[in-house]
Amino acid sequence: MNPIRLLTSSELCLCTCFLLVLFYRGWSQLFYDWTVSYSQLAPLGVDKQVIVINGMFPGPVLYASTNDVVNVSIHNNLREPFLMTWNGVQMRKNSWQDSVQETNCPILPGQNWTYSFQLKDQIGSFFYFPSLLLHKAAGGDLRASLENGVFLPHPDGILINGLGPNQARFEFEPSATYRLRISNVGLKTSLNFRIEGHPMLLVETEGSYLIQQYYDSLDIHVGQSYSVLVTAKNQANGKSYYMVASSRFTILEHSGIGVIHYPDSAGDPVGPLPLGPGLSNYNFSIEQARSMRWDLIASAARPNPQGSYHYGTIPITRTLILENNVMVIGSKRRFTINGISFMHSDTPLKLLDYFQLNEESKYAAAAVLPSSATSIVDAFYRDFFHIVFQNPLLEVQSWHIDGYNFFVVGMGWGLWDESKKAGYNIVDAVSRSTVQVYPLSWTAILMELDNIGTWNLRSQNAENWYLGQELYIRVKGVWNWLDEQSDISARDEAPIPDNVIKCGRAADL
Repeated sequence: MNPIRLLTSSELCLCTCFLLVLFYRGWSQLFYDWTVSYSQLAPLGVDKQVIVINGMFPGPVLYASTNDVVNVSIHNNLREPFLMTWNGVQMRKNSWQDSVQETNCPILPGQNWTYSFQLKDQIGSFFYFPSLLLHKAAGGDLRASLENGVFLPHPDGILINGLGPNQARFEFEPSATYRLRISNVGLKTSLNFRIEGHPMLLVETEGSYLIQQYYDSLDIHVGQSYSVLVTAKNQANGKSYYMVASSRFTILEHSGIGVIHYPDSAGDPVGPLPLGPGLSNYNFSIEQARSMRWDLIASAARPNPQGSYHYGTIPITRTLILENNVMVIGSKRRFTINGISFMHSDTPLKLLDYFQLNEESKYAAAAVLPSSATSIVDAFYRDFFHIVFQNPLLEVQSWHIDGYNFFVVGMGWGLWDESKKAGYNIVDAVSRSTVQVYPLSWTAILMELDNIGTWNLRSQNAENWYLGQELYIRVKGVWNWLDEQSDISARDEAPIPDNVIKCGRAADL
């Protein structure tokens, strides 16, 4: 079986987004030295400033085995502070390495910092990307537009592996089977992925093996990753084939186009692109999502590899109803969760907690008038949360939780109420870390809080996250709830790194 990675994104996604591929073998220490800098590229024919790693766009693929210890030294040659976050990697007991704004101080221009974390009990395909200052996009220009109330535009085009139309090319050998690892690393647009004349066998998403089913096309929402198996034809008869990633739920359809060649292919494909679902066909998308099931008998890194982890019978500790919206707070347009737009403090929450520096906060689940606050949900180790994402808007939302996978037990149109629980999948729901919520609809998840630390819950839509649509879940053990952070055993949570960067009120501590 031959692995192929695919990063699909909108034209405005000008970051170095990469795949982190986890598999089984003996564990080891891995060391990487990366320099982050600017470069000029023209993937769609117009020069753009992009961020590259070691001169590469997209950046290098990081191959690792479950339980490996990964050490990545980042040299920041940008003109702005920089952080890298690791989408879907759970950072077991180690939110010090999660590298979002409330867990880590940034790497300043001209400085370097080394991440060090263990890839504990995970397999699958993940990606990582810059988490500050819209570096995932075009940076300063888009920040100014958002802060002035201008929405991000829909894409001008779609890239496959950073390449424009017909530039991403893949060589297939007859009858060979290929594993394609596909991630939507765009800013706000759902995509549909398909290959002309080649059905795709879906096998994995975000570290979870799925009951294997064939799909002619696959909807992939912002921040999501999938693995599919594609078997090459016995004979291509001189043909080559289109690979397409097209925008979903946009006014105009844009497509990223790749090409599959066989040894006897005579030139590029001819004729129309293979058809996908209707541009605004939400029913196709939600029914496809409901069709995916967790494979309970596949050997994998998960709570119990034999499928005896009966999440549907665990008593729920707390239910959170989280409603996204866009509101005017003061004179600024902000994105909110239950009326609260996240306001960053001058010091990361992780350092405030460690050094016992008081910080006012509000619970994200509180129903309040529109306001800005540092939203924190406090929880105990092994709490079992039921979270309902409610979307009253006309655009698809995409939500991610760092540090965890969760079970997607239900989704449907309209408003959620208690009666919806009767239709939950409590046996083999997909376990993943990023989930979509369709317009005027809801999605419900179940999640065991078995990873102590401070973890980011955020919109994966870049403009929503940048303008406040996030909160943090702070998980502590019952036995150390009142203890100082410095007294917590390394058995329960990784100690503060020796090389930790301090800033704000913690700068001189």
